[in-house]
Amino acid sequence: MSKIILSINAGSSSVKISIYNVEKDQSLKELAETQIDGLTSPPQKLKYTRAGKTICKDKEVDKKISSQKDTVEYLLDELVNDAELKELSNKEDIDIACHRVVHGGSYNTPKLITKETYHHLEALTELAPLHNGPALEIVRFCVSFLPSTRNIAVFDSQFHQTIPEHISTYPISPAVAKKNSLRKYGFHGISYSFITRSVAGFLGKNVGETNLIVLHLGSGASACAIRDGKSWDTSMGLTPLAGLPGATRSGSVDPSLVFHYAANVGKLSPSSTDSLHISRAEEILNKEAGWKSLTGTANFGEIAASDEPKMKLAFDIFVDRICGFLGSYYVSLGGKVDALVFAGGIGEKSEKLRSRVTEQAGCLGFEIDAKLNGKNIEDVVQNVGKKGARHQTLVCQTDEQFEMASSCAVDDGLF
Repeated sequence: MSKIILSINAGSSSVKISIYNVEKDQSLKELAETQIDGLTSPPQKLKYTRAGKTICKDKEVDKKISSQKDTVEYLLDELVNDAELKELSNKEDIDIACHRVVHGGSYNTPKLITKETYHHLEALTELAPLHNGPALEIVRFCVSFLPSTRNIAVFDSQFHQTIPEHISTYPISPAVAKKNSLRKYGFHGISYSFITRSVAGFLGKNVGETNLIVLHLGSGASACAIRDGKSWDTSMGLTPLAGLPGATRSGSVDPSLVFHYAANVGKLSPSSTDSLHISRAEEILNKEAGWKSLTGTANFGEIAASDEPKMKLAFDIFVDRICGFLGSYYVSLGGKVDALVFAGGIGEKSEKLRSRVTEQAGCLGFEIDAKLNGKNIEDVVQNVGKKGARHQTLVCQTDEQFEMASSCAVDDGLF
């Protein structure tokens, strides 16, 4: 018996929804994909493909959208009202809605959203108020809007449950850390899971024998060391703020910096609500930092294309921080690296960034082929490295929606 699976992927600057038709343990068939970009840098633009055919691309959204929940509602209307999408004639046709939830705490598998799991995720909102809060708002909307649909949470943190204790532990009081669940969790795990399987297949290796350094670079950016097919280390930590800078995130800074930045950082932000508590410190470092604070734009494409000093500075900072993690993970993996992999919106689109990072990391044996690097990235995994280099350099077009739907389709309890 076939089912219709809806994959909802709400990121920091975009929301993507994919619709799949699938039978138990069979490969997924994508029926349609729709997304809105530009939530942090208007104008917001709509993309829509049906059965692999582009229906619209970069169409400006003609309705005011002020939240990720609003975006999901808009996209669902587009899908349900598409007369050509025969398999989805009404919302009751959707059997499963899987949601990308950033912070799953100690969960290492997807979970059916019940009252119990919902309240557990609600409690975790204190660890990721800027991420789990909007995700749970979308879950609440879907439970109401799609009452006959099973809602399933797939967690960005679950892939990183394999990180060893000496890497996940912070050097603070163990009693306080345990009581408050303070440790490195890591995020972008749905993407890293897809990339690991896809690259292993491309290399003709078993997943369990594959070692990679993966760079998921977008408005939210992170790096991950994959050892024997599992997460060994990643740049994000207790929350997605740690590690690389992003469009509006500072990334890792001196922990004392924020106290010198403003006097009221320990107080709640005026944008806090009764159910969502955000300190000014969290708001400053997550929403008022990153390359937008340096340049005035959240669009990295504009930054990479400009010779303005402030743009060049932002670009150089990003390259420097990326290479810092690349070098660290190379040592941590003992030099046993099958490939360096670029992914995410920036990783897939910016040949200049790939070139600069690989050039900087040339001493480790990574080399880029300018001709291959200049080609459009069309395959799921595409080689951009120089022939004969010590290690391969690849680009992977990650697909978090596919990974989420796949994890539901192969799980008897969820399917």
